[in-house]
Amino acid sequence: MSVDLEAVHARDQGLVERALAGDLEAFNDLVGHYQDFLFGLVVRVVRDREAAADAVQEAFFSAFRNLDRFRGGSFRGWLARIALNAATDVLRLRKRRPSEPYPEWEDEAWQPPTDPADDPEAQATRRARSRVIRTAMEAITDDQRRAILLFDVEGFDYQEIAGITGVSLGTVKSRIHRGRLALRDLLADQMELFRE
Repeated sequence: MSVDLEAVHARDQGLVERALAGDLEAFNDLVGHYQDFLFGLVVRVVRDREAAADAVQEAFFSAFRNLDRFRGGSFRGWLARIALNAATDVLRLRKRRPSEPYPEWEDEAWQPPTDPADDPEAQATRRARSRVIRTAMEAITDDQRRAILLFDVEGFDYQEIAGITGVSLGTVKSRIHRGRLALRDLLADQMELFRE
């Protein structure tokens, strides 16, 4: 499915203008368009569904309060930057107050549902792959993980990621490259899970 980015930008810009004029329903439409995207992005960063929901809610509050600072272009990218900042705040708070490490990883409810026709062995293999990938992603740096998620999972280009994360284009490329190398090394002894 091809997405007409110009049409999306125009739709978003129109909704922003209406929201700035006092139309709360227009902002609610923006929330509807982007809440699942932001939750998916943030939950992969903070690795906690409840904390992710709180961070996404805070991101939307912040976006609403600062809507007049949106300067056009990709509203999705602008929101992603705000949400990643909220996720970073969650991670900082967690480092100050450590809790039980990642009990939510046992909850795979956020994963897309599998086809009921899939056999149990294929489902078990997919779950094992997910666990191995999550463990490997946890082992790389936060900056590398964010860059890889934004590029490989969410589909942002290097320039958009540089804008979202507030670093140079070279730093984005370096983080993705180094993160992928680290993941390759971490996954080397688990490659049988990824062969069909």
